Amino acid sequence: MTGEEVDRDKRATLRSFATLGAAGSLARFAGDAEDSGSDARDAIVGYVGTTPGAHFSKIRDDLSLGTGETQYHLERLAGENAIESKRDGDYRRYFPAGQFSTFEQRALGYLRRETPQGMVLALLSSPNVSASGLADQLKVSRPTVSKYAGELESAGLLSRADGYALRRPETLLVLLVRYADSFGEDVRNFAAEADDLVRFDP
Repeated sequence: MTGEEVDRDKRATLRSFATLGAAGSLARFAGDAEDSGSDARDAIVGYVGTTPGAHFSKIRDDLSLGTGETQYHLERLAGENAIESKRDGDYRRYFPAGQFSTFEQRALGYLRRETPQGMVLALLSSPNVSASGLADQLKVSRPTVSKYAGELESAGLLSRADGYALRRPETLLVLLVRYADSFGEDVRNFAAEADDLVRFDP
């Protein structure tokens, strides 16, 4: 692929997310129309709106931006209160400003990690699954399941008082279904069958 083709692909990616950002409630200020960086910022706003909880490297890579460029625009958007961020271990995760509770931000951070996401999906589908069942299903070791179960418990997403039980499973389900396209194939397949998990009990 030539440099010209790479630039063209980058511009197309930025435009597609910029459309989302400019059309949403976090649209850029009118004065930015003359700003050469406004497309990149609109793209970041659109991307974060559809992929809340994405970390710095994912935003940079998916939008084909440079490291310094990404950092500059994220800091400017945070200063304009268009986005906010939260430290999550080694990552800093980004969210549309004011749209998610602390619980939801923590949940989205863990749902963007492969093993915790798999554990949540399994527990939503089969609330009585055991630790060994989770390990078998996810093809990881029991200590790995135990490690992440401890983290999920500390984050307020899981109780280990009597087996493993998700806290606020309805909220977790809504986040997974609403942002299924940003999580990958496993979550998209799960979301397609999520109606079976919703029970109406008048």
